[in-house]
Amino acid sequence: MHCRIVEELRKHYGLAYKPVKIVDTFQMLGEIDEELAECIGIDCIGIGGEKDIFSLDTTRLHEQVTPWGQHVLVPEQMDLTPNADGNVYVYAEGDTSYPPSARIPEGGYFFDAIERQQPIDEANLDPNDNVEEYTLLTDADLEYYKKAVDSAYSTGRAVVASFGGTALGDVAFVPGMGLKQPKGIRSVVEWYLSTAMRQDYLHQVFEKETEIAIANYEKLWKTLGEKVDIVLTCGTDFGTQESQFCSADTFRELWLPYYRKMNDWIHQHTTWKIFKHSCGAIVPLLPCLIDAGFDIINPVQINAKDMDPRRLKEEFGSALTFWGGGIDTQKVLPFGTPDEIRRHVIEQCEIWGHNGGFVFNAVHNIQANVPIENVIALLNTLKEIRK
Repeated sequence: MHCRIVEELRKHYGLAYKPVKIVDTFQMLGEIDEELAECIGIDCIGIGGEKDIFSLDTTRLHEQVTPWGQHVLVPEQMDLTPNADGNVYVYAEGDTSYPPSARIPEGGYFFDAIERQQPIDEANLDPNDNVEEYTLLTDADLEYYKKAVDSAYSTGRAVVASFGGTALGDVAFVPGMGLKQPKGIRSVVEWYLSTAMRQDYLHQVFEKETEIAIANYEKLWKTLGEKVDIVLTCGTDFGTQESQFCSADTFRELWLPYYRKMNDWIHQHTTWKIFKHSCGAIVPLLPCLIDAGFDIINPVQINAKDMDPRRLKEEFGSALTFWGGGIDTQKVLPFGTPDEIRRHVIEQCEIWGHNGGFVFNAVHNIQANVPIENVIALLNTLKEIRK
């Protein structure tokens, strides 16, 4: 959830004031620390990398004030002071001698990517350019993950890890916001065009990324073992509000072989369950995702076309765990009354929870401008259901 909501929840539960630590700098999501997790009743804990999407060190923090006046902890190389134009800019690796890679626009609550697409030379496209940020884990990386996972495991909660490097075309990563001078296909529009016009190129990119990913998973399993319960391997969105970004045939041709290769390795060599995020209207693609070996689907966007909870549960509930779909964050949570939220959450839990295979979560992040009383109504309803 957005850092502003985290701060409001801490106030509601009477917890001592402290600046909220930002755990996702791109979306400005706040850390649910151990105190707040106990108050809310959270059952899992997330693990991310030592560096964020901008290649900034998340272990070295300093206090900053957001444009909306909130004190937060962010990487030392990040400055949240608005520029003369009213925007906040961030730079890959904190190097201001290169153009910025993202900005919070005036009046905004999170960063937008700034594309820095270089002229495309079709005859000399090098797939290595789109794999530049995907590297083999070092001993220092493994030591960082070991400490983080050991700490998370000690809480008794389910450990959900995102090790990175397995997105296969997630448009959040396409612009290369952590690279000073990104090369290759770095425009979101060009990337989607490439799924039709440059498939040979994308096959080469995905093949290289998959080889690196499996090599890293092998190291991670040896280091972390069963202390990790779930791995988020991919956040690539395949759905819009009304349709899909590609056909099922294109998915099976372009993505499925690589997802299956990664997922088969995980299933054959580890005890981990595999978490797939995709927003939107993805009903036609769900059989493909099942064939690819995903165990969990998130965020289950129930307000997108054909994403009817009863239909999804009946048709795919035996093959997938639904991690999400618990409350509509587009209309109900931001604009409903507390009583409407209570009824909505109870209904969703009754549908999804039948015969198990459901982890409650909101349909994507809780945004900064959601009324705090609505979030409290959501959490109180969950406590009521648990009892």
